[in-house]
Amino acid sequence: MDHPAAARTGPARLRRAREQQHQGRRPRRRAAVTALVRAALIAVGLVTVYYVLPLDGRGTAGTSALLACGLLLVVGVFWWEVRAIVSSPYPRLKAVETLAATLALFVLLFAGAYFLLEHSTPGSFSEPLTKTDSLYFTLTTFSTVGYGDIVARSQTARVLTMFQMLGGVLLVGVAARILAGAVQAGLRRQGREPSDDFPHRPEG
Repeated sequence: MDHPAAARTGPARLRRAREQQHQGRRPRRRAAVTALVRAALIAVGLVTVYYVLPLDGRGTAGTSALLACGLLLVVGVFWWEVRAIVSSPYPRLKAVETLAATLALFVLLFAGAYFLLEHSTPGSFSEPLTKTDSLYFTLTTFSTVGYGDIVARSQTARVLTMFQMLGGVLLVGVAARILAGAVQAGLRRQGREPSDDFPHRPEG
């Protein structure tokens, strides 16, 4: 026959275990919200800088130099963030921030290059480009939608567009694999199984 004290202790232990499990989910929820908000702020901040930055008309050489320096910046930021993913307590959430920053930098870099090219060499595209037009053309090219309402006409503009297409393929393919590898390395470093960092509802 079970002792009455043991019968009372069983439910108490179960309650404490549930409370500890619930408290363990709170940091993950806060980390998930923080990561998503930070990713959104990064994207909004970069877009704001793009519109505020006074891009003046440059020659083709100046545009090429700006694009080359910008691509080096994208690669540098990406590798710095990959190292941060490995040491982060929430690797998957950090990877979301990295992807947001890298995509925003990549898209805005080419949008700025298209804007400068059109203003330094008018007629490079089928119509004069504002900053919004340049961003629109960059996004339609990156997403492979290609409505055809804005078209690259000059050889320089077409070469630049091909560079963006190639860079987009590399970003989606190679960079995504590198991020996935960094997430797995971060989880192994913590001795954790490759499970999702986002909070989830318990079964049952």
